Amino acid sequence: MAPTKSATKDMYSVILPTFNERQNLPIITWLLNRTFTQENLDWELVIVDDGSPDGTQEVAQQLVKAYSPHIQLRPRTGKLGLGTAYIHGLQFAKGNYIIIMDADFSHHPKFIPQMIAKQKKGNYDIVTGTRYAGDGGVYGWDLKRKLTSKGANIFADTVLRPGVSDLTGSFRLYKRAVLEKLFDSTDARGFTMQMALAVTAKAKGMSIAEVPISFVDRVYGDSKLGGEEIVEYAKGVLQLWWTT
Repeated sequence: MAPTKSATKDMYSVILPTFNERQNLPIITWLLNRTFTQENLDWELVIVDDGSPDGTQEVAQQLVKAYSPHIQLRPRTGKLGLGTAYIHGLQFAKGNYIIIMDADFSHHPKFIPQMIAKQKKGNYDIVTGTRYAGDGGVYGWDLKRKLTSKGANIFADTVLRPGVSDLTGSFRLYKRAVLEKLFDSTDARGFTMQMALAVTAKAKGMSIAEVPISFVDRVYGDSKLGGEEIVEYAKGVLQLWWTT
């Protein structure tokens, strides 16, 4: 899975898992293109679609043509999980830096330059967006969901003490080699994956920095988070506590 680009020029590969994101995908792609172009950065977008029935793949195919050579579509046959979507996309990514984010505008590309600058300043292995430090925040959620998210992070922080303020956040910049090592070191592949990667990284002595972000609830489509995922998360915290 070595990058094919020369190491003399950094390339940023954005891995974007999608499921029923037909309405969101063209706009997030446009924003990514604008952000990287304005910053004069080498980039690509790897779309991993899990067989969306709403026509997401057809839209993605049009975007591949419109933004050539910056976009790859690497579909899968069904809804196989968020963690494995990142692993699948990483196989095709060309960059020496990997950015993972959501396709629903909850993660705005405008924060990417700040994350890159932070990484360069300290040569960090990982830079993660945080909703719960500095001027970061959450917008568009009802009180119940805010309490659920905050409570999940407090629970994990109390049990695991990872030194990261937003363990469940999924807007991150990784050195490619670091992400590959972490995927080899953890079996978590569902909604607990983000937490497992951060905790494992800390246990291995990898450096993590944070950039405050504004998290905004999705505009189109439905959230993938449900009761089963919350139970999975709690089990994942306890498993990590037992094994790290």
